[in-house]
Amino acid sequence: MFSPILIYCYDAYCGWCYGFSSVMRELDEKFGLHMQIEVLSGGMVLPEKPTHISATSEYILGAYKNVETTTGVVFGKEYLWHLENPSDTDWFPNSEKPAVAMCIIKEHAPEKQVEFVADLQYAHFFEGRDLTDNESYRHLADKYGMDDALFITKLSDPLYLEKAYYEFQLCKQLQVTGFPTLLLQTGETKFYLLARGYANYDTVYARLQEVVNEITSKQS
Repeated sequence: MFSPILIYCYDAYCGWCYGFSSVMRELDEKFGLHMQIEVLSGGMVLPEKPTHISATSEYILGAYKNVETTTGVVFGKEYLWHLENPSDTDWFPNSEKPAVAMCIIKEHAPEKQVEFVADLQYAHFFEGRDLTDNESYRHLADKYGMDDALFITKLSDPLYLEKAYYEFQLCKQLQVTGFPTLLLQTGETKFYLLARGYANYDTVYARLQEVVNEITSKQS
């Protein structure tokens, strides 16, 4: 019998995913012991050549307050500084490294995927850490019980890069076109969409209950 899987497709650079972190934490607390929760990195920012943050800083500055108002999350002044001073920052966003970090944690502590995603996005969007810089992960390695030197070594391991790109492809196969996206898998090829874009906890929970009731009625 197939055990349902809650699949969270996100990207480390997605501000709406940052806002969705509290929803995922609540779902993890309520269902994590009874249901597998799988986080997939979507590869939202994969430029063919390095692209400076100045290419998107103006857009993000115009959009982040909407995320704050809608979700209650706060973007930190250290992060916003890079957007407000693009000529002074050396940020070249790329989704590869945070996706690799996610794969490392999934191998080390798969039950902490949701927690790690929240901490990773907090490190970027609140503390202003550069997710392309290995040093930005040292404190997370310590928190999750990994030797920080080993963690940083693994960030450059082709094995984990391959795993990260596999996740990018999985998101495409699942026809994910935006983040966050939350799916419930109830069979080998059966998926239910719980959220496309931000939704609050009550909305997601209601949709989840609706799906459970639908499945139950079909089985009876």
